[in-house]
Amino acid sequence: MNKQPESRNLIAAVLLSVLVLVAWQYFVEAPRIEAQRQRTAAERAAATHSETTPVPALPGAPAPAIAPVTGPQSREAVLATGGARLRFDNDKIDGSIKLTGAQIDDLRLKQYRETIDPKSPEIVFLTPHGTSGATFAQIGWTNPGSATPVPDDNTVWTASGKTLTPASPVTLTWDNGQGLTFKRRISLDAGYMFTIADTVENKTGSAVTLYPYAVVAREGEPQHAANWILHEGLIGVLSEILQDETYSDMRDRDEKELKFESTGGWLGITDKYWMATIIPPQKEKFSARFSIAKQNEIETFRTDYLLSARNIQAGAGTTVTHNLYAGAKVVSLIEAYQEKLGIQRFDMTIDWGWFSFITYWMFIALDWFNKLVGNFGVAIILLTIVVKILFFPLANRSYESMTKMKKVQPQMKEIQERYKEDRVKQQQELMALYKREHINPMMGCLPILIQIPVFFSLYKVLFVTIEMRHAPFFGWIQDLAAADPTSLFNLFGLLPYTVPSWLLIGVWPVLMGLTMWIQTKMNPPATDPVQQQMMTMMPPVFTYMMASFPAGLVIYWTVNNVLSMAQQYVIMRRMNVPIDIGANFKMPAWALKLLNRRSDSPPAPGE
Repeated sequence: MNKQPESRNLIAAVLLSVLVLVAWQYFVEAPRIEAQRQRTAAERAAATHSETTPVPALPGAPAPAIAPVTGPQSREAVLATGGARLRFDNDKIDGSIKLTGAQIDDLRLKQYRETIDPKSPEIVFLTPHGTSGATFAQIGWTNPGSATPVPDDNTVWTASGKTLTPASPVTLTWDNGQGLTFKRRISLDAGYMFTIADTVENKTGSAVTLYPYAVVAREGEPQHAANWILHEGLIGVLSEILQDETYSDMRDRDEKELKFESTGGWLGITDKYWMATIIPPQKEKFSARFSIAKQNEIETFRTDYLLSARNIQAGAGTTVTHNLYAGAKVVSLIEAYQEKLGIQRFDMTIDWGWFSFITYWMFIALDWFNKLVGNFGVAIILLTIVVKILFFPLANRSYESMTKMKKVQPQMKEIQERYKEDRVKQQQELMALYKREHINPMMGCLPILIQIPVFFSLYKVLFVTIEMRHAPFFGWIQDLAAADPTSLFNLFGLLPYTVPSWLLIGVWPVLMGLTMWIQTKMNPPATDPVQQQMMTMMPPVFTYMMASFPAGLVIYWTVNNVLSMAQQYVIMRRMNVPIDIGANFKMPAWALKLLNRRSDSPPAPGE
């Protein structure tokens, strides 16, 4: 293959094209295909597996199985008919604990709404067993092979108070009638952390052996389509290793449970923004399990752990302390709990992605700027400037090389014409020209290569962090994590009709496409018709593609384009290269004159 002088443009265009295809497959097609695959698998499973499957036992000793249900009921009906409840409340969450079984199964997030409308309903995260999409946690004791009664799903506990708050812990009590008294002291802090101190007092006259356990369970899979950019499903850090299984992974496994042994760590079920995780004593060895079971056509996903046996002598007692985090995945809170409670790698509850070493620090910078200026959109712009400054020397060299390429275009065309029948000689002469003018054709690709990990990292921050959810900018951008809601096809809302979602090309994507088009006009023109067509198509293609991306990402790209244009403009003026943006576009004469008013000035010293 003959290497043309415009190889820089070709390589850049190919890289951008590949980026478009990868982004489309990764962010659009893959989730759609995965969602369809899950629906097909669920329908196939429903048709061929109608029998009831018991929950597998934990290694060493079984945790009690969750009672089966005949079908989902409304949340309101279950809460109203399930017996007495202990309410809990702080500034971030409210809900209740079912006193029959002591399940933590009713939790709402007071600071988060379903939509950007402040009057929309609060996010409901934990819901009782038997409701659609039930998610709940349970702490307890088990004694396999023994007839001694221990608390189960039907145990009715007595509460020492009516409401659990950060200032007022509540103790649940139950006597098994055979000499064992169980006391459960539940504390709630100002965030999302429950602390459960489980005590057993033995007055039977003989020793008993019990095993402490904890469970987080979810009935059914969340209704929204899975997205490959982050993990949703079963998760934990066990033996200092992150273990994560999606719902479809668990469903497709031949063995319906995964067993682990660990000292320290945590496990639970995670959504995009919320999670419920159980945390055992961090210095104690335990057995853990991820499992899936089917009861009465309802899939139950479970994460649970079993601690070592407690041999409780007659007249003695024992206490085990568990923790449950149930709420939003707020970075600062998670890091604070990791430090305060010594939780092993609790920060891995947030999926920072492939470029975690960039993504995390990018979030820290954005969060710091947001606290400084009070707006995440402005913080993105400030971060864009910082990134531009960090890569300024490298980008400067790239733009200088591109400018030199543009400056020698007449000579390149002359060589191409002179040796158009001798490709080898043409290439030799072009290489000699590059060497003479100190031009590196490959330098033009560097800014693009640099931007790829930054681009994906910022997308990850916008997509996974709760701090960016429903974060407003200015004007019509009320959620930086969502796409620009306006559309070119109804003149951005001026025309009174609704545009289909696939035609939502908003103001910011249009601005991004415009700045990208101007950049292509500032770059050295390609002489090959195919390259010209590719470069011409890139701005509209990217405009359409980016229209469905988070507005914050489009704002970043647009501002980055503007800064790149300014940097390239300064270099071109300094090197006395005409700025012929209007070469293929009818631009007013006064504008061209203004842009090139110094184009006939003498070269700068050293040029």
